[in-house]
Amino acid sequence: MTLTNDSIQQKLTAQFGEGFFTFSEQYGMLSFEAPKDQNLKVLQFLYDEPTLAFRFLTDICAVHDPEQPGKELAVVYHLHNLQENVRVRMKIYTAIEDPKIFTATRLFESANWMERETYDFYGVNFVGHPNLKRILNVDEMDYFPLRKEFPLEDQTRIDKDDQMFGRG
Repeated sequence: MTLTNDSIQQKLTAQFGEGFFTFSEQYGMLSFEAPKDQNLKVLQFLYDEPTLAFRFLTDICAVHDPEQPGKELAVVYHLHNLQENVRVRMKIYTAIEDPKIFTATRLFESANWMERETYDFYGVNFVGHPNLKRILNVDEMDYFPLRKEFPLEDQTRIDKDDQMFGRG
């Protein structure tokens, strides 16, 4: 059986019910949003279901969107079925005040460093992670540099010429 976006969507809907996911398709890749507290159940199903077999975790990253109250942080999982060469994207949203998501390190060992990097840059707390600490930034850092809470450049500098930056 050929694995298609429709068949993946049907399997997920049959397992978890109508309205559980929000599905979309961008550039041929199936993307879906799952509830925050169900991320491990969905990942485990995608891994264990023989017709799906998404057993390769390509990437975990995060996105900060301050314009979405209560859903400011999105944790994005990219999974790959190597036999069928099919990829899917799963998104989990969380509030920036309580950025807790269950760790996927027991299912995918490669999640270890990816989750540490996501914590380091966005502050997502992966509950149950065996060693959740900064991996690229210094331990003394008291902020998360890829959140959109800080201006990209110092507005108080007087030595820059806006003409040189296309603003003038």
